[in-house]
Amino acid sequence: MTTAPNDFTTDDRAMPSNLHTTIAAMGRIGSCTSPSFGPDGTQLACVSDLNGVPQVWTVATRGGWPELVTGLDDQIARVCWSPDGAWLAFSVAPGGGMNQQIYVVHPNGTDLHCLTAGGQDNNWLGDWTHDSQALMVSSNRRSANAMDAYLIDISTGIFQLVAENRGTGQLDDVNRTRTHALLDRMEHRSDNNLLLIDLLTGHEVCLTPHSGPGTFGNGRFAPDGRTVYLASNRERELLAFACIYLDDAGQPGPIELLAVRDDAELQSFELTEDGTSAVLNWNVGGRSELAFVDLVTHESSPGPVLSPELVFELSFSRDGRFLALTSTGSTTPTDIWIFDRQTNELAQLSHSSHAGVDLRTLVRPELVHFSAHDGIGLSGWLYRPRGTSTPAPLVISFHGGPEGQERPAFNSTYQALLTEGIAVFAPNVRGSSGFGTTFVNLDNGALRVNAIRDIASCVEYVVESGVANPHHIGIMGGSYGGYMTMAGLTEYPDLFAAGANLFGIVNFETFFAHTEPWMAAVSKIEYGDPETEAALLRELSPIHKLDRVRAATLVLHGANDTNVPVVEAEQVVAGLQQLGVPVEYVLFPDEGHGFRKTVNRVHATVAIVSFFRTHLFGAPNERR
Repeated sequence: MTTAPNDFTTDDRAMPSNLHTTIAAMGRIGSCTSPSFGPDGTQLACVSDLNGVPQVWTVATRGGWPELVTGLDDQIARVCWSPDGAWLAFSVAPGGGMNQQIYVVHPNGTDLHCLTAGGQDNNWLGDWTHDSQALMVSSNRRSANAMDAYLIDISTGIFQLVAENRGTGQLDDVNRTRTHALLDRMEHRSDNNLLLIDLLTGHEVCLTPHSGPGTFGNGRFAPDGRTVYLASNRERELLAFACIYLDDAGQPGPIELLAVRDDAELQSFELTEDGTSAVLNWNVGGRSELAFVDLVTHESSPGPVLSPELVFELSFSRDGRFLALTSTGSTTPTDIWIFDRQTNELAQLSHSSHAGVDLRTLVRPELVHFSAHDGIGLSGWLYRPRGTSTPAPLVISFHGGPEGQERPAFNSTYQALLTEGIAVFAPNVRGSSGFGTTFVNLDNGALRVNAIRDIASCVEYVVESGVANPHHIGIMGGSYGGYMTMAGLTEYPDLFAAGANLFGIVNFETFFAHTEPWMAAVSKIEYGDPETEAALLRELSPIHKLDRVRAATLVLHGANDTNVPVVEAEQVVAGLQQLGVPVEYVLFPDEGHGFRKTVNRVHATVAIVSFFRTHLFGAPNERR
């Protein structure tokens, strides 16, 4: 059965009306992201779905009613305010697709115009130069096979090609004199470098030469342009805060570590405009901790403590007094907070709607650890319905990436499942980020079979720990998590009663043929090279093993997805239908890789929960 966003399946209509209302309310919970200060720090721009579609809003830093700046039909991904206050730059995703376009508009909503050419080109919005004269962007306008780095002159609209790339590259910063830029270049998904680019000659200097996998990024110039700050895991498992000093000729010295934690990885950092201090965002076992570093003395001090578990999108006001951040947690919607460094006061600025949902009733997860089949240590976040102490129906949920990390962010689908008495286990199997260089590369190429075996280890853990009823276990995931879902249903058909595949890869041959060419170019080390490892990719593709599937399957996809194109969904649905396996298909005509419009999030949440409600509480899938 295929449904559109405003249709309901038979199972949806069979749901009690009050239950349907409760689940829909979960899916309707809003978010507010992408904080960016105006020049004097009294105003903030952000992206909120307050009106149902993510748009640009402005709000007073001290709080108040937000003002809508844009009213487009398509969702907006990011916004940044020019340092001089004249412009808001933002990226628009037509139909939710990857072909984002870059727009600018005055803060009062006037003179809205597009800087990019439109069409199918992909464009990534970076930051403004410090003088507000140009925008840093990445685009595949030269070649579909690469995301090149550009500067767009804001007065003329002219694109200056700063660096060509073989994979992807983006400008992290431009120095104050506009003579040099920092480029984060990724040639494949296991490795990247930070480069110093001469904007007059195009000459490149690699600041981070290394062998083997390595991560170096988030480069920032000190105001004098002589010091480069960055995240680095050179000769380390975990990312740390580091710097590189440049000599008079612009040649780099060695990487020097400024702040290191053996129990945490640096997730991100941001500098004040005057370059005297930095805020560090540490990933501590999946939760966030903030710290400040004095860039003169290199002394660290703790940052504010938030109730939500996660922090991201750090942004200083131009004078360095205010720090804006986006925060979310397992029981807390995604919102913007403001920390006043002068008074040490922390305040929640935005309050995303959660009508019909009492946040106090939501469930916080427990971080658990267990071993894989080969003894590798794994972990995951376990959500159990309130009042549950006996084995219950459970859904194992796999994150995307594969280099992503499951963290206790707000997830309306998890919370809706929990209200139905269905537990959720969200593991971090090998290949996940946040646990060091070795761990994140344990699933590359032929090693992916071990990540697939981790699926069975997850089931073994939840059954042997007494959390799950072995005959009532589901599996789900989005993007690469969708791949893991189909891998689980084909490799371990006895273990699952139902599976929900959200925009997942099922066939590596068609994925490499139809995904964005630049995505294919950087994915050959991660998955395998289709030119030299076709047999491996075929063996790893669930599409060739659909005859093993016994569990009912739900497939959800966006029609405009060019990351994992819709052909992946179409072939698995057609294959299961031909085999007589129960399959439902929900296609969103106005979404891409993920579902951002409120109406579509609600529909997806209702479809997923009603599907698992039917198949996990129905007749047991007895092992044969």
